[in-house]
Order: sequence, then C-alpha cells, then structure tokens
Amino acid sequence: MKETAQHLKEVVAISFPLLQNLTDEEVSAKEVPSKWSKKEIIGHLIDSACNNQQKFVRTMAQPHFDFVGYAQNHWVAAQHYQAEDWSQLITFWKSYNLHLAHIIAEVDGSLLNNTLTIEGVGPFTLGFIMGDYVEHLKHHLRQILPDLPLRNTFQNVYGA
Repeated sequence: MKETAQHLKEVVAISFPLLQNLTDEEVSAKEVPSKWSKKEIIGHLIDSACNNQQKFVRTMAQPHFDFVGYAQNHWVAAQHYQAEDWSQLITFWKSYNLHLAHIIAEVDGSLLNNTLTIEGVGPFTLGFIMGDYVEHLKHHLRQILPDLPLRNTFQNVYGA
C-alpha cells in the first residue's frame, strides 16, 4: 500500500497550492442552490477523510467489520462549511489526508484482505477501501479544479 500512500501524497502536493490560489468568491459561489460550493466539497472531503479513517482503523482490528453509512448532505450542512475560512479548511484537509497517507503506508499487509460492509453493502476489502478513498478524493477535486493533472491508480466507480 506504499504506492497508494505515495499517490495520495502526490494528490495533496499537486492540489494544495492550486486550492490556495482560489479566491473566496470562487470557493463560495454556488452554480445551483441545491449543489455544493467548492468550500462545501472540501468539507465533504474532510468528512470523507474522517469516516475513512474510522473504516481503516476499525477494519484493521478484526477480520470483518460492519460500518454505518453517513448522511453526507446532513454532515456538510450541519458543519456550515460555507461559513468556514477557506485557508483553514484546506489546511485541515491537507493535514488529514497526509495522516491518512501515513496510515495507508504503515498498514500490515496481512490485514488488507480484512473486509467491511457499509450499511449492508459489500463486503469490500481493506485494500480496496484504501485505494478507492484516493479515487473518491480525486473525483471531487476535479469538480473544484477541472484541469487537475492527476494519474489514475485503478478502475473505480467515480469514472476516473
């Protein structure tokens, strides 16, 4: 999983300076009131990091784990990401993802076939969940930065 961890670090290294260059007007704008702004997308990615950290660590602890899903729209709205400072948001996003890269790099290879279900869907292996996390992240970063030059690591459900 060292390659997956390295890829996650590359995604953060490439994306972070580009995110820093966005103006508050750009990140706060909503094309459609029912869609997330760029701030809210980063908020969702923070929530995803939080939930996936739980998946990673809990699935390492036992051969199979049943995980609850989360209501992503509620999480974004309840935390009021739209009112958050952009610089603080992206700094937290960067730090959280570098921590996840550390977890992925250090996972014991014998645990990668441990499985989890998410709200009864699955099972998924820990190795798959770790790789898919990076692809999910890239999918949403491309919504913020459409020309983001990122390589694909494996076929995934996000069309990357």
